[in-house]
Amino acid sequence: MAETTGSGTTADAPASQPRKSSWKYIGPGIVVAATGVGAGDLVATLIAGSNFGYTLLWAAVIGCVVKISLAEAAGRWHLSTGRTLFDGWASLGRWTTWFFVVYVVIWGYVYGAAAMSSSGLPLQALFPDVMELKWWAILTGLVGLVFVWFNKYAVFEKVMTVLVGIMFVVTVYLAIRVTPHLGDAFAGLLPVLPDEKDSILNTLGLIGGVGGTITLAAYGYWVNAKGWTNTGWMKVMRLDNRVAYVTTGVFVVAMLFVGAELLHSANVAIASGDKGLVQLSGILEKEYGDATAKLFLVGFFATSFTSLIGVWHGVSLMFADFVERYRKERAGADTTALSGEEVASGAREKSVPFRAYLLWLTFPPMILLFQGQPFRLIIIYGVLGAAFMPFLALTLVWLLNSSRTPREWRNGWLSNGMLTIAGLLFLVLCIKQISDQDWGSFF
Repeated sequence: MAETTGSGTTADAPASQPRKSSWKYIGPGIVVAATGVGAGDLVATLIAGSNFGYTLLWAAVIGCVVKISLAEAAGRWHLSTGRTLFDGWASLGRWTTWFFVVYVVIWGYVYGAAAMSSSGLPLQALFPDVMELKWWAILTGLVGLVFVWFNKYAVFEKVMTVLVGIMFVVTVYLAIRVTPHLGDAFAGLLPVLPDEKDSILNTLGLIGGVGGTITLAAYGYWVNAKGWTNTGWMKVMRLDNRVAYVTTGVFVVAMLFVGAELLHSANVAIASGDKGLVQLSGILEKEYGDATAKLFLVGFFATSFTSLIGVWHGVSLMFADFVERYRKERAGADTTALSGEEVASGAREKSVPFRAYLLWLTFPPMILLFQGQPFRLIIIYGVLGAAFMPFLALTLVWLLNSSRTPREWRNGWLSNGMLTIAGLLFLVLCIKQISDQDWGSFF
């Protein structure tokens, strides 16, 4: 069987021939790192640094390790079985299909508005007299739609890499600029809980919030879109995945440094949510000047916009995979034929379901930009979002310990341990999220 590469060329080597792990192949990891770390993650880390200094640095590092395990498992499923993750979920029962459909429809509707607003905020701050936030938000959504609509994975990856480079330069520059106390930072690697109420739950929240979204599930689809469709790419995928979460770790640690040095030491509080980053730009302007503040806003935009186009591309691929399976089931066709090679061919990126979900992410959410977010829908969105990560972790444990996976590539004790820990962690956070909702007002 011939093997396709990210450029669409065909190699004569056997499909199972192992590839040496090499930096020249890196790509999907950069994409998942950029998409997974949004403005909300940076704010959460900033607030952790402002509240606790370096005390929870260890939690941020553990969060990255947990996500390495999850993304590696998703990539390993795609490469070892030749099947997509949704195909694996469907083999566990129809309940997984119903969960996925309800999730992507409601989550996509609310997330679309949030992603556009997050991308519009830094642009409004950079150009305050041009137009209102909602129009900036709509503009970023339309640009993301057009970009993903007309470009396949190869171009998408290159643009994401450039934006990640901007994010990297800005966050590292800020971390150096605030002159971190490295002794305190190293002390923060010791697992110590802050002496405050709910410190355990706050710590778990930081661990779980480092780049943890549906984009972890999309990683396997990006691996296939790159042209990696068999076990010969396993070593490459694992290197790529480690690069992803080392990069994520750099972003998170850098922002925790900023929070610890700039906010904690001065006892300055910022708002939760994306507006906290706009507040930070004002603080940076007072401390270090207008150029640093504007540089930060450019990095803020890169962070938000990579999350937007990453979801526009990755989750649309997953939705297209779901529709293809449903169509074949209705036609009585063999659904076991669904494979990563179909994703690698690039046909899915031009399919009607892919583009239909792109439109769903872009246009209906614009209503929320004008009318505000309906209360009940936001509660459902919060519950579904909290439930997805334990769903991902625990179904990966199920799939990768069963006969669905070739014996050589099933979970070992380390993978099982890390995925189980991840599943339990996210289950606790899910229960907390559900219990924190205002159910009295909902009914």
